[in-house]
Order: sequence, then structure tokens, then C-alpha cells
Amino acid sequence: MLDLTTTYMGLALKNPLIVSSSPISAREEKIKKAVDAGAAAVVLPSLFEEQLNNTGEINPYFPMADDYLMSPDAYLELVRRTASHSGVPIIGSLNGVTPDGWTSYAKQIEEAGAQALELNLYHVAANPLVSAQEIEQRYIDTVLAVRNSVQIPVAVKLTPFFSSFGNMARRLDETGINALVLFNRFYQPDFNLVAMEVEPSLSLSAAGDIRLPLRWIAMLYKNVKASLAATSGVQSGVGVIKYLLAGADAVMTASALLQHGPEYIGSILRDLERWMTSNQYESVHELQGLMSQRGVENPEEFERVNYIKVIETYRKKHL
Repeated sequence: MLDLTTTYMGLALKNPLIVSSSPISAREEKIKKAVDAGAAAVVLPSLFEEQLNNTGEINPYFPMADDYLMSPDAYLELVRRTASHSGVPIIGSLNGVTPDGWTSYAKQIEEAGAQALELNLYHVAANPLVSAQEIEQRYIDTVLAVRNSVQIPVAVKLTPFFSSFGNMARRLDETGINALVLFNRFYQPDFNLVAMEVEPSLSLSAAGDIRLPLRWIAMLYKNVKASLAATSGVQSGVGVIKYLLAGADAVMTASALLQHGPEYIGSILRDLERWMTSNQYESVHELQGLMSQRGVENPEEFERVNYIKVIETYRKKHL
């Protein structure tokens, strides 16, 4: 009997697979299908502070209140219903702008019954007059403010766009947060050449997107106290297995479920179970960190050595 259990940010999970924040987790019937298929937890879609302030009435380039996936009241009601009926941990997701916006709604999400909260730190550093140090300190201050305003576990979903990501991860870890989620994906705009307008563009993640978070999870494993969650590129059980070997405590997926439906969770779990059985692993804990930077024979494979070897290997094969 395989033991798939894991612990993520203090939450006991029946397996490491979590439904990531996406339109899938905005609908109760889809959440139920994912949970029935084996999902161990669900991260709800992000609630944006702009929704709370109805920014669209002031700035026409923002969506109006009716254009968002759901209203703030509907969001809190979704938290209440799913937290009480789903049978798995429900994790709220919040994307704020101002200190008050972050803390006030973090409290309301907690009061609605969420078992944990994920902070979606989505910020485009577009102002060239603002230094990297200022931006990083804003992140730290935001996380501290939220961490001190709620009692439930708090995860921080990060982008990789820091000049010293390892240092930033350590500083966040020192705030007492419960998990780091790697990585948030920025959705880049596109140009419409007919209308000559900037338009939103969404590209779902692919299996190759696993590599950057895989590297950083492998390097952070046992170097931070917070749980490590992986997101991006999970198209099958292969992605889950690799992330666990790197040292992840939990693995999130969204794009695969948007493509194949919430029931696809079951297929991913079966991939994981077959691989564990064929390789004689009895528990998830046996896998975790085996191929982290601490676990491999040559730790430099995660740093400059890998860059040089990739280039030389390609040259020998193709040139």
C-alpha cells in the first residue's frame, strides 16, 4: 500500500497534488470533480484588490465590477461553502496593492473559513526610479503585515525576477511564512496588428516550464524552514515526480486541468503511483529531496556547470 501523504504549510494532505488558482477552482462543481478525482487541496482564484475598489469606474483600462470572475461577496461565499463541504483544505488567494487591502481581506478570507491563504505577489516593476531594494522591502512589509493579521498558514507565491532569488527566499522565510510557491507566471501583453491595440494574452504552461522552479526548489530544499510548493509545467505524473525529487512538499497544477478537465487529477496521480511501484518506493517521503542540490553527487550541476555542459553537449551532437 503506497503512502502518498505529505505535509504542506502545516496541513496534512492525502497526497501532494493541489489544484492551483485558476478558473477551475472558481466553480464548486469543478472543485468537487477535482476532489473526487483525488485532489488533496484546492487554491481558489485570486481576489484582486481592484475588485474591492471597483477600479474600472475610475480607470477604463481596468475591468468593471461585472467583468470579474466573481464579486468579493461571492468570493467569500465560495470560501464558506467549499471550506465546509469539500473535505479537503481550501486555500484562499489574494492579490493586493495597498497595505490595508492586503490585511483587511486576508482577515475576511480567514473568517470565511479558509484553512490557509496564498499571497499572489504580482507586481510589474515598471518604474525605473524605484530600486530593487525598495520593491523587495515592500514585499517583506506586505508579508509581515498579513502574517501578523491572520492565524491561518500563509504561503507566498513568488516570481523568479529577483537579482538574488535565494536571498529573497531566505528573507521571506525569516518573516515566519509557512510556504513558498514557485513560480508565479506573469501574463505578457500582445499586440493586435489589426486594431493596433495592446491586448491581453494567455498561454497555458507546458511541460518544459518545469525547469526553472525545479532548479530553485532543488536549491532551496533544507535551506528554508517554509514548505516548498511547485507550480508550472505539471502536465502529467512526470512533473509531480520530478518536483518531489527536487524537494517539493506539494505540487500544483492548473493548465492541465483547464485542457483536460478537473478529472485529469486522477490520471496524474495514477502516473505517480505506477512510477513509485515500479521503482519500489513506498512513500512520498522517500522521494522528497533525493535529487535536490544536497542529494545529488555533484551539487554544481544546479549552477554554472549545468550551463556550460548544456552548451557543450549541444555542440558535440549538432555541430
